Parts: sequence; C-alpha cells; structure tokens
Amino acid sequence: MQTLTVNQAWAVLSLAIVFEVAGTTCMRLSESFTRFTPSVLIFVFYAISFALNTLVTRTLGLSVVYAVWSGVGTVLTAAIGYLYFKEPATALKMVSAGLIVIGVIGLHTASRSAV
Repeated sequence: MQTLTVNQAWAVLSLAIVFEVAGTTCMRLSESFTRFTPSVLIFVFYAISFALNTLVTRTLGLSVVYAVWSGVGTVLTAAIGYLYFKEPATALKMVSAGLIVIGVIGLHTASRSAV
C-alpha cells in the first residue's frame, strides 16, 4: 500500500477522530447497552477509527497520531458533553481542555517541521 502524504495523513487522522468521537458519544446514547443501535455503533465507529489510525501511523508516527487522536477526541467529546448532554463546564475543565489543545498544536507543529 502506498504511504499517505503528510496532508493526506492529517485529513485521514481527522476522519479517525470524528469516528472516535461518534463512538464515544454512542457510549452515552447506548444507556449501558440497553439501546441496540447506539450499542452496535460504538464498535463500528471505533473499528473504523482504529483502521484509519493504522493507515496514518506510517506517515505521522505512532506518538503523534495517538496523542492528537486522543487529545482532540477528548476535547470534542467534552464539548459534546457540555453542549448536548448539559454536563457542567467548570473553569477547571475549560482550562484543562485548553492545555490539551495547546499540546495538540505543539505536536502538529513538531511533526510538520520534522518532515
């Protein structure tokens, strides 16, 4: 299989993050596996996300891919929790999410300059 370009890898990683966030959101929607469709979608979305991550690691490297995937996924999932599920968004949570974003930007910048 052909290796992705750096720009392609970042685009595929973005898709992997979307599927990871969708899978995590389905965890909440499944109501502890009592609702069939979201329960099945957890596994479908995570399988797609992991498959896409596997493709991306050849170009960006495991350390960057996993850190960005988990960091951005965490921040987006938290935002869904605050906005859709009406979970409390405290100042400490916001500052912590901001630190994750700063870390992801740093990793993105470092991986761009290393290529």
